[in-house]
Amino acid sequence: MVDQNLKASSFFNENRWAGSLVRIGRRPPKPPSTDFHQFERFVRSKYSKVYAETILRYVKKYSYLLENPVELDTFKKHKRSNVLKSLVAYAKFTGTYSEFKQRLKDYGIRWGKTTDSTGSFLRMMNNNGSDVLKWYREALQILRTNEQTLLKFVLVTGLRKSEAIQAFNLIIRLWEKNRLKEYYNEELQTLEHFRFRDLFLRKTKNAFISFVPKSLIEEIVNRSPVTYESIRKRLQRKHIPIRLMELRNHFATFMVRHGLIREEVDVLQGRIPANVFIRHYWTPSFQELGGRALRVVDLLEQVST
Repeated sequence: MVDQNLKASSFFNENRWAGSLVRIGRRPPKPPSTDFHQFERFVRSKYSKVYAETILRYVKKYSYLLENPVELDTFKKHKRSNVLKSLVAYAKFTGTYSEFKQRLKDYGIRWGKTTDSTGSFLRMMNNNGSDVLKWYREALQILRTNEQTLLKFVLVTGLRKSEAIQAFNLIIRLWEKNRLKEYYNEELQTLEHFRFRDLFLRKTKNAFISFVPKSLIEEIVNRSPVTYESIRKRLQRKHIPIRLMELRNHFATFMVRHGLIREEVDVLQGRIPANVFIRHYWTPSFQELGGRALRVVDLLEQVST
C-alpha cells in the first residue's frame, strides 16, 4: 500500500498537465496522445462545428477511459452517451477500436443503443403541444426581429437548432451574392439542404429538404444573421427556458395529425429508416408531397400566432 501511494504521488507530481484537476480519490485525466492535432483536423472536416467541439472536448477530458472504461457507468445517461461516442471516434482514428470495444465488453459497459420505453412514454405524457406554443408566443415577445423569424423558421421546418441556424444564415449569405437559387427551389418552394453536404449531411444526423413558403424566405432575406448564444442569453435574462427542440417535436406531431404519413415526416426531418421498403422501393412525388406539406405548414402558422 505504501509503494502504491508513493507511485500515485509521483504520478501526480510528474503530470503537471493535470494541475488543479487532481482530486483525492479520483484519477486525473491524461492528455491525449501526440496525434491529437491530426485527430482534431479530421473531426472538424467530418462533423458539424458543434458536434466536433463536443467530441474534442470529451476526448481531451476523458481519453484515459480508453484504457479503463469502468468510470463510464458512473456518468448520467446523456453524458455517458456523448463521452462514449467521442471515445469511439478517437479509438477508430488511432486504430485502437478493436481493443477499446473488447475492454467495454470485459468491463460490462454497454456501447450500443438501448431502448428506454418508460422514458419515451413519459416524454409523450409531458409534451403538451399547447404549452409549447404558449412558450413560442412568449419568446416572440422577447426576441429581436431576426431571432423571431428564426423561431418561426424552426417551427415550420422541424429542423434541429444547429441546422436551422445554419440554413437561416445561409439563405441570407446566398441572397446577398445573388445565388439563392442554388439552395431554394422556388418552383417547389423547397430548401434543398442536400446540395450543401458539408453543412447538412453528416454521419448520423442529416437534413435533406424543407418545404418553406416563399413568403417566409422573403422575410428571412431581409433579416440579419442569428446566433444561438444571442437567443439563449436574451431568453435567460427573462428566466425563460430554451425549448427549440420541442418545436421540432411539435412539427412532427402536427404533420402526422394533419395528413402526412410517418415516412414522409421522417424524410422532412432528415431520417431514412433502415427499412427495405423505404430504402429500395418507396419513391414519393416531392411535388405532391410539397403541396400537402405546405398546406399543413400554413395551418401550423395560423394556430401558432
